[in-house]
Amino acid sequence: MSLIEPKIDELLERTDNDRFLLCTIASKRARDINDMMCGQRDRAAAQSLAVQVARAADKKPLSIAFAEVCEGDVSYDPETIDLKAN
Repeated sequence: MSLIEPKIDELLERTDNDRFLLCTIASKRARDINDMMCGQRDRAAAQSLAVQVARAADKKPLSIAFAEVCEGDVSYDPETIDLKAN
């Protein structure tokens, strides 16, 4: 997945047309995803499960985060800008 999909217009609709809010939400979610993926890589490497390591490295965390925002799987609390999983 590239930055072409999902479309920027679709992403901005989910964040009240605020590109800075979109950046904040996507970066926070990407960091959560990256932390989760690193944990999976460490666990898989300890168990020598190369298949799990390959699956975890398939997509970039930011691409996954943008897809989740576009699909409505991730939203935010307007008061605190904290993420909420839907």
